[in-house]
Amino acid sequence: MKIFSAMYEWTMKAARHKYSSYYLSFMSFAESVFFPIPVDVMLAPMALARPKSAWYYAFLATVFSVIGGVVGYYLGYALFDSVVLPIVESVGYQDKLKTAESWFSEYGIWVIFIASFTPVPYKVFTITAGVMSMAFLPFVLVSFIGRGLRFFLVAGLMRWGGEAMEEKLKIYVDRIGWSVVAIIIIAVIVLKM
Repeated sequence: MKIFSAMYEWTMKAARHKYSSYYLSFMSFAESVFFPIPVDVMLAPMALARPKSAWYYAFLATVFSVIGGVVGYYLGYALFDSVVLPIVESVGYQDKLKTAESWFSEYGIWVIFIASFTPVPYKVFTITAGVMSMAFLPFVLVSFIGRGLRFFLVAGLMRWGGEAMEEKLKIYVDRIGWSVVAIIIIAVIVLKM
């Protein structure tokens, strides 16, 4: 079943669209507050489609992601009980929020770096940083460093891989996609045991 090939083709077409940098900026902002899909899904094809603009795209993703992180921080700091908590409860994220709070207590600012650099949901930690009244300036600085490292790494790999990588992805995208789905299913099963 070639679902991922079709998605890949659509993403590459969107990546070449004249407004793609606006889409990337919005997605970067939204992903730091509420949107569930990682920015890399848009950034990687854009960097592949226009390698000369890869660093610009990484910069946009970084800046707008940190701005979204600041909004997430504010939501946690000022609007947790009235806005955030009802949403967290409606989607069943209470456990994730408690986990984030315990990680903050144990690791402090390093949690923000880990969340901003890895595929861990950054939005959960931006909101939790606000809830826990983390020092704002270190929060912004560490977010900028972590997000920047991640997005510039993705853009750099795509730029380095270039057309050869794009051609290989076209061939293997369905295998890669189904492998990721299988890994996620196995991880969910293992975690529920």
